[in-house]
Amino acid sequence: MRIRFLTSTPQDVRRGSGTYVGIHVLAKALTALGHTVVLEQPRVHLPVYTLERWWFNRGLRAADDCDLTVGFDMDGYRIARGRAHVASLHVASLKGVIADEVRFESGLTRITMSMQARWERLHVHRAARVLVTSRYSGERAQKLYGLPEFPTVVPELIDLGEWRRQLLLRPADPATVRPPRFTVLYVGRFYRRKRVEVLLRAAARLRGRIPGLEIRIVGNGPCSPNLHRLSGELQLHETVAWLGDVSRGDLAAEYNRSSLFCLPSVQEGFGIVLLEAMAAGKPIVASRAAAIPEIVPHGTLVEPDDAEALAAAIAALYESPAQRALLAAAGQQWVEQFDAPRVARIFLDAVAPLISYS
Repeated sequence: MRIRFLTSTPQDVRRGSGTYVGIHVLAKALTALGHTVVLEQPRVHLPVYTLERWWFNRGLRAADDCDLTVGFDMDGYRIARGRAHVASLHVASLKGVIADEVRFESGLTRITMSMQARWERLHVHRAARVLVTSRYSGERAQKLYGLPEFPTVVPELIDLGEWRRQLLLRPADPATVRPPRFTVLYVGRFYRRKRVEVLLRAAARLRGRIPGLEIRIVGNGPCSPNLHRLSGELQLHETVAWLGDVSRGDLAAEYNRSSLFCLPSVQEGFGIVLLEAMAAGKPIVASRAAAIPEIVPHGTLVEPDDAEALAAAIAALYESPAQRALLAAAGQQWVEQFDAPRVARIFLDAVAPLISYS
């Protein structure tokens, strides 16, 4: 089968984050199963991301040389025509629900994301089938976009073989972790919905309870200035390390050196970073919000926006190496179901009825 992927998500891990990883790994897994994947992305790059996405979509045309077109998120909304173009049926695959994400933003980010959400709504109504990565995302898409049917769930995926190879190639450097420090890792973009500030406030509470505590933060984004300012106000300069955007290999090294992974986010359509943490054998502390309980049912989950509860959960795991080991083992077993070949077959099963219909 020849499959066309449409995405204006930046195709590198630094800017594209989990969406890039999910699309790239799915394409690779489908190719390994004998299918051809043609990736189309913007050739013109503009200073405003929303404008770049609109321009990319404006230039898209239907392709009759493909059996299936998959538009990710809002991409493909102008050419999606359900079953009208039988030669290339169109699927809308939502890596996240933009209308859900925008609820937590403000200012220019909220304005531009609201525009994207309107285009995404058009996309899901015009597509022959809608895919989402979790039941949570399905519920939000159905409610916020008025879908008559519940979307098909195809979870995010991880190339466990490749990720474990990266982890083996980048073991923690003993020279960087002396004296031993209890290390909490966060990986993600700096958007309001990610609630990095809750982790910072939890860190301020934990300094006196956990000797040598280190919070290592990977990522960047619109909230960066405010987060750095808050870190200074809380006097966390000896506790928090701001790593910025890192390469895939450096990311593996960060997982290796961490004691646990923390995601205080209040809105996640899935969260590939959770899969990465599980595959790296790290216990997870996260908010009991959005899709997180679906993805990490064995994790230590706390009420969202509660820095004291987050601090208490981290402290409890610090005090119990046995519990950390138990959660790590549970995660390594649970993550197997999200391995790329398995999820690629789930994807093919989801689109097979469309191909049969044509």
